[in-house]
Amino acid sequence: MDKPILTLDKGTRCTAWNYSGQRMAAGLADGSLVVYDSTDPASSVFTRTSRFKVQDSSILKVVWVPPEYGDAVACISADGTLSLLEEVMEDSEGHHWKMCKSFDRSTSQVLDVQFGDGQTCLKLVAAYSDGHIKIYELLDTLELEKWQLQAEFQNVIDLVSKFGNASCLSASISWNPQRSEVQQSSFVLGFSSNTPPLNSPKVWEFDLDHQRWLPVAELSLPEDKSDQVYAVSWAPNIGRLYELIAVATQKGISIWHLGSNPDPDGRLSVQRVSLLSGHDSEVWEMEWDMSGMTLASTGSDGVVRLWQSNVNGEWHEQAILTPAS
Repeated sequence: MDKPILTLDKGTRCTAWNYSGQRMAAGLADGSLVVYDSTDPASSVFTRTSRFKVQDSSILKVVWVPPEYGDAVACISADGTLSLLEEVMEDSEGHHWKMCKSFDRSTSQVLDVQFGDGQTCLKLVAAYSDGHIKIYELLDTLELEKWQLQAEFQNVIDLVSKFGNASCLSASISWNPQRSEVQQSSFVLGFSSNTPPLNSPKVWEFDLDHQRWLPVAELSLPEDKSDQVYAVSWAPNIGRLYELIAVATQKGISIWHLGSNPDPDGRLSVQRVSLLSGHDSEVWEMEWDMSGMTLASTGSDGVVRLWQSNVNGEWHEQAILTPAS
């Protein structure tokens, strides 16, 4: 008989495992953050070890900071606030969580946030409901409260384009998971909005020579540029000559090959190699395994699907996981 490993608090809106899978953070409708730990190394059962108030509004998303920077999470709240909280050790109180940064609040809602490592520092990219993207960089690896705004732009190829009345329902960001001294920071981002040029997923890369972010690829066919994007996921690369990126829209999950050698204009080649259908409704999340060989997807149909390619490069559904009745 299956045994649950933890029981979530009432009002849980979102959850996230840390990088080792040894801790879970959950955001609640009342604005609280809950942390669960396994107190017995020999057991897989998790119990609540912390619960504290972050904001007065519901927490919509929780993201863990990379582990080399300590135990910390970013929280997106329904009031548009982006907060960073850190677990600290004090002799008098033991372990406890504290607010170490509340990012500049704007009139628009933060829709997604992700962390990525650059060549010199940790970076954070946040996507907003007005279609803007803000990138912050950490000034001191030992002090998580010290960030500065590095760049702000919109998800369009033409860098001078501006859309005054853009309204975005959701956004999805995925950093290139590779870490290399010679490879520049890059990420893919797409919106679900009323402004088609913002929706089409773009790959952004940091131009070290000019100290700015540039769009180097667009992952959509001409007839699909207005499609709203639900989720994106960049696969780990363990030796391929190209990058692998998954993009979910209302038409299904597209698997893209992204070239590694830019043309004279700095653009990277793209090729859609498969369009996967199977989910009966919107896809919410996609994650690759550590090898970048298997893609897991889930959505509002309540089903987890696993996708793989065969030796001929043809993608197929490898397994379907349904919740226990």
